[in-house]
Amino acid sequence: MANKSRLLVFVDEANVTRAASKNFNKNFDWLRFRDYITNYGDTPRELVEMVVYVGLPPALNEWMDRRESKLHYVHWLKSQGFLVYEKNGQPRPNWFKANVDVIMAIDAIDLSLRIKPDIVVLVTGDADFAHLALTIRREGIKVEVASVPQTLSSELRTSANSIIDLTEIFQSFEPLEPQAASPEPVAHASAGSDDEV
Repeated sequence: MANKSRLLVFVDEANVTRAASKNFNKNFDWLRFRDYITNYGDTPRELVEMVVYVGLPPALNEWMDRRESKLHYVHWLKSQGFLVYEKNGQPRPNWFKANVDVIMAIDAIDLSLRIKPDIVVLVTGDADFAHLALTIRREGIKVEVASVPQTLSSELRTSANSIIDLTEIFQSFEPLEPQAASPEPVAHASAGSDDEV
């Protein structure tokens, strides 16, 4: 039996879950997603770690319900074996910002050099991660980017060895439930660029 390629995965949570909901109107199924990435392609793969970067609503009164909900979500991810990094968001008028892209990039380089996987998967479409992909490739590690065409930047596409198109797995997820209108502020927790709106 052939040796399995060791896989290290870094997930921009806001980017990937927003892509599923906004582009496909689907709930995000973390367990099926992990299986899909781990078993992608024709050669055997072994998942060493999947690290998920999550922005939390600010610890302010008007955000506490959403913060508690997000903390339950983070607890569930951890209970399923995901390694989760959380960052408190900063309030903006009617939304919040929790930019974790620098932390994700530092972790990706650090863990890649320590663990020395065969493949690093960056689950994001954000152009900010293009240099990260090139830096990891210079260490002799194959870089795959997992995204959908609607959110994948051309800079990141050309910086990776290959692309995993998530369209098929997103289409198989359960549809989003219609939500009642809420007077609460809109959440924009992102690992993306600083120009979130």
